[in-house]
Amino acid sequence: TTYSDKGAKPERGRFLHFHSVTFWVGNAKQAASFYCSKMGFEPLAYRGLETGSREVVSHVIKQGKVSCHPQDKMGDHLVKHGDGVKDIAFEVEDCDYIVQKARERGAKIVREPWVEQDKFGKVKFAVLQTYGDTTHTLVEKMNYTGQFLPGYEAPVFMDPLLPKLPKCSLEIIDHIVGNQPDQEMVSASEWYLKNLQFHRFWSVDDTQVHTEYSSLRSIVVANYEESIKMPINEPAPGKKKSQIQEYVDYNGGAGVQHIALNTQDIITAIRHLRERGMEFLSVPSTYYKQLREKLKTAKIKVKENIDVLEVRPRKRLPAARSSPNRCKDPAAPLFLECIQPGNFKLTFQGFRGGAETAGNLTDLETNGCG
Repeated sequence: TTYSDKGAKPERGRFLHFHSVTFWVGNAKQAASFYCSKMGFEPLAYRGLETGSREVVSHVIKQGKVSCHPQDKMGDHLVKHGDGVKDIAFEVEDCDYIVQKARERGAKIVREPWVEQDKFGKVKFAVLQTYGDTTHTLVEKMNYTGQFLPGYEAPVFMDPLLPKLPKCSLEIIDHIVGNQPDQEMVSASEWYLKNLQFHRFWSVDDTQVHTEYSSLRSIVVANYEESIKMPINEPAPGKKKSQIQEYVDYNGGAGVQHIALNTQDIITAIRHLRERGMEFLSVPSTYYKQLREKLKTAKIKVKENIDVLEVRPRKRLPAARSSPNRCKDPAAPLFLECIQPGNFKLTFQGFRGGAETAGNLTDLETNGCG
């Protein structure tokens, strides 16, 4: 279902776009190196002992308008979830107003607004609690002109190999998906509508997205300008455990399951990712069989050879505990995808088939969740 009603335009407190994604990992330097060598990111900034930070080591990497920063983080969070996304930051206007309204509506404020500064200017921050252990940092740049944020400096080391590798042209974060346990999707999505004044952008239920064995429900929420999209998924009853439930089990609850990165040239992007040694999810032939059938009656014409289309690249977060076993590794249930706008239902069926091939789908009783 597509929704056209955005609701009233917020008077103040505009959400501009995704600012960055923070990963909590066991080895931030290794994780950043993997993203750079395999996916085309480049070192942007660094925070650690050399910059006066004695608590956090963070390696910021960037590609197009996509910024990520793996951080070394040991403790209960890593034990419970493994390597994964801890925080999704939004760049905003009027941080104080957003926090005030969120507080009035019952949101948990992890950290009240504060200001950091360096020679390039000031930035105001605040942190809100969303689903699971995931947080949202609000970032308001107050005429800030630095490369990233106060407290960060130029990278300590630039890998001389990176300029010699093919460009991947991943431009922006298209969406970030949060998987929820069964029956928690609605409350998680309502949190954004209530506290951040987002609106429903799109939704599907298990009658629309399903296979013979499993299905899902999804509500996509977005800011008023629709520059930020956050799909909230939950499993639905099925014969076998789906990839949604599998993620929740391995992650120890709700969390970020995947990050979609947009490119204008999926063919070149995938070819260059493969040349870099990127590992992809194995997509079964049924995906392309269904795609060919759909294209027979579609209004669009595809010039590219369908045989070379691989639209769902996937990576594992690099860590000592990672393994090449598809989604069965509890250390890193997160995956990434490169996309051009496409058909979500076909993509789900393709991913479902890949999980089936990998042997990750377990039989459930009649009332089990898919």
